[in-house]
Formats: sequence, structure tokens, C-alpha cells
Amino acid sequence: MFPIRDDNPTFLKPVVTLGLIAANVLMWVFVQGMGSEPLLSNSVCSLGLIPAELLHRVTPGMEIPLGRGLACVITDQASWYTVVTSMFLHGGWLHLIGNMWFLWVFGNNIEDSMGHGRFLFFYILTGLAAASAQMAVDPASPIPMVGASGAVSGVMGAYIVLYPRVRVHMLIFLGFFITTIGVRAWLMLGYWFLLQIVGGIPAVASEGGGVAFWAHAGGFVAGATLIFLFRDRELMARRNQALAWSGWRIR
Repeated sequence: MFPIRDDNPTFLKPVVTLGLIAANVLMWVFVQGMGSEPLLSNSVCSLGLIPAELLHRVTPGMEIPLGRGLACVITDQASWYTVVTSMFLHGGWLHLIGNMWFLWVFGNNIEDSMGHGRFLFFYILTGLAAASAQMAVDPASPIPMVGASGAVSGVMGAYIVLYPRVRVHMLIFLGFFITTIGVRAWLMLGYWFLLQIVGGIPAVASEGGGVAFWAHAGGFVAGATLIFLFRDRELMARRNQALAWSGWRIR
């Protein structure tokens, strides 16, 4: 299932959402060389978050294979800023496009609920929470973490709290048959969150690479919690009033 749009109007221009998408795309093009080597591997090794390196849980000089004969070399000079820079890096085209699409579908409404400055701070904070959750589960992992999905998960967590009954239109792939259905946000996002928990359970006992499920779950919970602090009640009251005047109903 893949969300394509929601029945949820916005009233503020989503300048921060668009700016974040642009920042991720620019990083992919100019820093990661659109996936070409050696730029991709160099960016992942130098700007990605390596929990074991940051927490000094691995011997410096250790080589972490990335495939295709490439590897990251662990140092004892881990940079704190990789917690942030890793949020703007991706491992491939599909990784980038998927994260940015989810950010667009759900991010514009969350920005609409709290304003531009608050949304930017909220996005970064939930991304940090997501990285912290993954490091807490696997602090000795030498595998580089990259991707905006932790912060985007925070946006999704905020969305399920604010707009649980909004209809989200999903693209469904059933073999060669493709169709669309509309479901409530709580059902789509709740199911997604459950998948992260189920997917993350085996990862607790292993040290392999792959999807950072606990970063997704941690970001989601952080977003669902922090939205109560970051939402702007005045903006939301004006939004509800405008919806009432226009005759729009979220059903």
C-alpha cells in the first residue's frame, strides 16, 4: 500500500515542507552524486550516523563493508553532526522518492497545524528522537544509518493524533492489478506503525543491516507525543473556522 493523497486541505503555504524536500534532493544530487560511486559511499561513511562509532563501542580502524568492494573505516573521531546530516542522505532513488512522497502527503498538514518555524524544529527533533531510539536498541551497530524516514515517521505520528479520521487514498498493488482505496488515517498509519514494531523485533537480536525499524517507531512515538507541545491552537482554530465557512467536512 502506498499513500497518494489525503482529503485534508491546507491554509498555509508549506514552504518548510517544500524546503526540506528540496534540501534532501540537493544533497542526493550534489553530495551523493545521484547514487554514483565513490560519492555515495563517501557520503554515507562521512555524513551517515554510525552508532558504534559515535558511542565509541567499536575499535577504530575496523572496516565496515558496503558491498561492491567498498567499505567504511571506523575512526575515533566521530562527529556529533552526523546525527543531523544522516537525516538528509539516502541510499538510493527509491529510498529518496518514498521518503519525500510521504513527507509531502503528511507534512503539509502538520506544518499547517503549527506554523513554519515550529514545524522545522519539530521535524529535526523527531529525527533526533528516531536516531536515539535506534541507537538505544543497537548501540554497538557499525552499520551507517541514513535517511529522512525517522523524521518523516515523526510527522506521521503527529498526523494520526491530529487527523485520525481524514481519508487517505492508497495505491494498492495486487499482482498485475493496480487499484486505489480510501481509508481512515488511523487505520493506514496504525497498520504502518504495527509493521515497524513487528519488523523491529528480530533486529533486537541481530546486528545486520537493512531497515532501521526502531528509528521509524521511535520517530512515530516522538511525533505523536510532541504534537501536543508544538501545535498552534490559534492556527488550528482558524483552520477549523475556515473549514466550517467553506462547508468542508472531514468525515
